[in-house]
Amino acid sequence: MKATINNCLIRYIDVGSPSSVPVIFIHGFPFSHRMWNFSGGQVEAISATNRVIAYDIRGHGESEVGTGHYSIELFVDDLFALMDHLSIPKAILCGLSMGGYIALRAVERNPERVLGLVLCDTKSEADGNEAKIKRANSIKFVKANGMKFYAQDYVKIVFAPASFDGHAEAVKSIQSIVERTAPLSIFGSLLALAGRTDATSSLPNIKCPTFILVGEKDSVTPVAAAQNLKENIPGAEMAVIPGAGHISNMENPTEFNKLLTQFISQIK
Repeated sequence: MKATINNCLIRYIDVGSPSSVPVIFIHGFPFSHRMWNFSGGQVEAISATNRVIAYDIRGHGESEVGTGHYSIELFVDDLFALMDHLSIPKAILCGLSMGGYIALRAVERNPERVLGLVLCDTKSEADGNEAKIKRANSIKFVKANGMKFYAQDYVKIVFAPASFDGHAEAVKSIQSIVERTAPLSIFGSLLALAGRTDATSSLPNIKCPTFILVGEKDSVTPVAAAQNLKENIPGAEMAVIPGAGHISNMENPTEFNKLLTQFISQIK
């Protein structure tokens, strides 16, 4: 389905029981909602018991690119506008990487709209100078080499080495999604990520049930970053996904889905 949300055409899926607790999946950069809807993925696992919404952030997947003038604040505006469009006053938010940044900023801005948080392979800290320079260099790389080579390099960063054999179809799927992303969206999203606020000081204010999931082999937002979230969010639970890298939901979906289902079932 597609709808004009916050002046942007947004692609989303809305499945499961309309009367059950809604779960909104927010994908990472530069992916699409399909990372949650892969064979044996989270949409399939959760839709039997919950209403499930997964959407393409503006500029990603099949959503409109627009001006490319992005910010995490704008992405949060889009999230709440989508919830309004779907008549969802509050929901469980499940975000991975950039999706986690969006979820953390959303609960900071409007805690009354968040029933629960699932923070996957993400962190609360803003970019330091080194990370900002790396994002600027990524923009240069795409301009010089194009999306095909960017996608080839990107999957090597986000997947654990063992996943290239053990989960080859997942790697292929993500590489294809990245390759098809508009360069303008890549540039705008990288600048949005570099300019995002630091959410660390707001973590002690989170009151909703929170579950932190992180891949054992995640080198982008490692276990230490997840541990920092757990230590600062009151009552937060945490689990490490064995063998998984930065895209833990696709690299060990069986363990990920088991833990996610258990957590979500506790929220009414």
